Amino acid sequence: MKRVFIIFTVCILVFSIKVTAQDPQFSQFYAAPLYLNPAFAGSTLQARGGINYRNQWPAIDGGFVSYSAYFDYNWIDYNSSVGMLLMRDREGLAGLNSTSVALQYSYHLYITDRLIFKPGFQAGWYYRSLNFSNLTFGDQFDPTSGLFINATTAEQFNTGFSKHFLDLSAGGLLYTKQAWFGVAYHHMNRPVQSLIGAGDRLPGKLSAHGGLKIPFQSTGTNSFGQPSERSITPTFLYKHQGPFDQLDLGTYFTLDPVVLGLWYRGIPLKMVEGNMNNESVVFLVGFVKRGGSTERPTEINIGYSFDYTISRLGIQSGGAHEVSLTYTWPMRDPRKPPRDVMLLPCPRF
Repeated sequence: MKRVFIIFTVCILVFSIKVTAQDPQFSQFYAAPLYLNPAFAGSTLQARGGINYRNQWPAIDGGFVSYSAYFDYNWIDYNSSVGMLLMRDREGLAGLNSTSVALQYSYHLYITDRLIFKPGFQAGWYYRSLNFSNLTFGDQFDPTSGLFINATTAEQFNTGFSKHFLDLSAGGLLYTKQAWFGVAYHHMNRPVQSLIGAGDRLPGKLSAHGGLKIPFQSTGTNSFGQPSERSITPTFLYKHQGPFDQLDLGTYFTLDPVVLGLWYRGIPLKMVEGNMNNESVVFLVGFVKRGGSTERPTEINIGYSFDYTISRLGIQSGGAHEVSLTYTWPMRDPRKPPRDVMLLPCPRF
């Protein structure tokens, strides 16, 4: 979302103390499932933990760095799941930092034997802060040579801007063995995010996502002696927040244990300030490692993706690098027989 960077830079240049921003994003959105939609809590029907790292536009000073960690667990006997999500995001030259912790709950509702609906809810706590100590000014440079000569400046700024607020979100997932569709609405209560006074409210974010898994005949077996997965999975993610719209459209190619992905991000039919709304092309490579046993399986997913920027900002921005790691393992009582349940078919990356 390049307009966020432009708006933020202009605010800094005119020494404004009012700073706003959109939510951070992950190209591997299904590798950050609890961030995408609270209804994804417990979607593996096991215990799951994961971390995500994203470095966007690393070649310019006004880039964005985002971190995420999450854990979720499913109580299969009660059709219920819980999750916890931690987020840390740093934006721009002045280091606008956002830290949040959120708790989630979701429920498995069996509409039919082949159709499941999962509503999910989230309550989070945000802390935002801003510090101008990373900026440099004219009195710190030699006027003749342009070299940096002074670590201190005569400019005075309040470096203690901060804000706490409660944030509420909800979502739902509808799925079968091969297809899924979900909707999430974050910042339902539109909390005040302004670092001073009762200013800007955080705009609500509406997202819709879904896909279809198309399996192919497998010629090999995995570590459990089961057919290795061979499939193509077209997916989409649409987001709307304030004046911003974004569409991710692409496909996963699964050749167990390798997963490849290709997406386009943008809405070419919608002009932004007279320019085509093209943001990036995303490339993914992932690896899946399965272990344990058929009754008590474990799974490790490691993914790397690169955003090739095709907007006017260009690839000289450094694009975006993203890494994800997910581990899934059983926590239920091994003395209890497993229930015959249907797994959500969406990818792990």
